[in-house]
Amino acid sequence: GGLSGLIGDDNRVMDEDCLVLNVWTQSTEGDNRPVLFWIHGGSHYEGSGNDYNGARLAAQGDVVVVTLNYRLGLLGYAGISSLGEAYRGTESNGYRDQILALEWARDNIADYGGDAANVTIFGESAGGASVLALLASPVADALYHKAISHSGVPATGVREDRVPALAKALGVEPDVLGATLRDVAVERLHEIRDVGMTAGVVDGAVVTRSTPDAIADRGASGVPLIAGFNLDEGTLFSSIIPEFAYPAVGPMIARAVTGGADTARYLAAIDAEHPEDAVKHFEQIWFDMFLRGAVGTAQRATETGAGGWLYRFDMKATLPFLGSRLGATHGAEIGFTFNTVSEDSVLNLYDGDDPDVVRLAEQWSNTIIAFARTGNPNGAGLPEWPQYRGSNRSTMVLNAESRVETDLSKDRVAKLKSLGVPF
Repeated sequence: GGLSGLIGDDNRVMDEDCLVLNVWTQSTEGDNRPVLFWIHGGSHYEGSGNDYNGARLAAQGDVVVVTLNYRLGLLGYAGISSLGEAYRGTESNGYRDQILALEWARDNIADYGGDAANVTIFGESAGGASVLALLASPVADALYHKAISHSGVPATGVREDRVPALAKALGVEPDVLGATLRDVAVERLHEIRDVGMTAGVVDGAVVTRSTPDAIADRGASGVPLIAGFNLDEGTLFSSIIPEFAYPAVGPMIARAVTGGADTARYLAAIDAEHPEDAVKHFEQIWFDMFLRGAVGTAQRATETGAGGWLYRFDMKATLPFLGSRLGATHGAEIGFTFNTVSEDSVLNLYDGDDPDVVRLAEQWSNTIIAFARTGNPNGAGLPEWPQYRGSNRSTMVLNAESRVETDLSKDRVAKLKSLGVPF
């Protein structure tokens, strides 16, 4: 259902027995191919790694591409740690599954021609957030060597206890909630997922500190990072979420923008910026969330870590989605990442015969491959791309004619900082 029902395979089977992955490789001979390890998006409660075709990328770069599935919804991100030691870290069960898949790759990827000592984790939306959460999970540290976060939000949130709300929803006392959740039908868990889910938080067991703190803690011994966001992030959400739901969804997303700062103050500022336009108001909140996530982590990776690069994806959609052209919307870059814009792929918004589209898809996918191979995104067809620093804000703008721009989003970042939003 939801977004995945619109852009994914409606015929796929949903099952709790979901811990499977897919591997694309040119050959099982040798064991030195870089490994690209994709984590799918879907707000941590929908989506599937089976919707992404890694064949083109694997052939193009002679790399091994892995896409995986992990527990979603309450099965993956239940805020019930307070029930006791047996439930410690339940907020990050989906991340545990991703770590298990990385351990599988460490132990088995050589059988598929892959180099277990050269693994790049990359993902979009909830997948990008997962990448940033894994950066903050010590048990995952030795399992990957580079990271790319597309439209991700860093793990910064404080753990929220969802036990009282879940117990109320199920009509039981809190002390029997654990047993009740184990016995209740999984369909019921889907119905109450919004009551009990909490993802991207510092749970203390799996994700032990915030992403920015983790990058700083690891310093130069950490991993190089590419982070980015899209010019029109919010248009996808305004097109699939009805306007009557904006007053409920908007403040929830705003809390992710403010990262614990004064959300009411931030929302008042958005009201002042877009007093008569509910759609623009809603879209601005989504844009700010992904802007903050990308800028903050790229800058931290450069200034305290192993190096960070920032991109903004600007290429406007040339095909309609739900009757509208959404610009450079959330997820629009995925077809360019996998170089599948000429195929039926997740959220394909572009004419695959357009020479500008074809060129950017080649350049960006080659850049992803180059970064996976060397830890540096340069030399693959795009202009020279400096690391992102707060002093010059060098940002790769991906478009028909890509360019590096300095001080990109300077005014918006300054505005958000003035409202107490942390970067």
